[in-house]
Amino acid sequence: MESGPHPGAMMNTLGPPPLPPQAQQLPPQMFTTAAQLLDLTDTNLVLQSTIERVFATVTDPQKLQTRGLYADKPHGIFLIRGENVLLLGEIDLDKDDDPPFGYEKAEFGLVEKLANEQKAAEKVKETKKLKKLATLGFEGENMGEILL
Repeated sequence: MESGPHPGAMMNTLGPPPLPPQAQQLPPQMFTTAAQLLDLTDTNLVLQSTIERVFATVTDPQKLQTRGLYADKPHGIFLIRGENVLLLGEIDLDKDDDPPFGYEKAEFGLVEKLANEQKAAEKVKETKKLKKLATLGFEGENMGEILL
């Protein structure tokens, strides 16, 4: 004869057997793809009364002093799509009306021209530096683009 339980006998258990312990799951934001990021950023920003503020410095050859200039150019309304929103901070509106310390207001055309000249000079200087470093064996992020 068989010594096991016969069909109809009750088993002396409390339920299904316990599941084996699962490996700890990493948070889903650890592995984000572009598609998942687009799902996270589904809000657009509309900015009104926007102003572009341009800064430049001018060196006075007679006094050998540097003075700062700034100018504002009104742009109006901007729409920023959700995937381009990185950080939104609080702006102190009272402080925003004050001119920046050490800078004088000037015409936008003049300040923009000076700022573009300074950017071009800085780019030439950086290109020369990177070329010199390349001759010494150093390689930067965009060395292929610069040395073409």
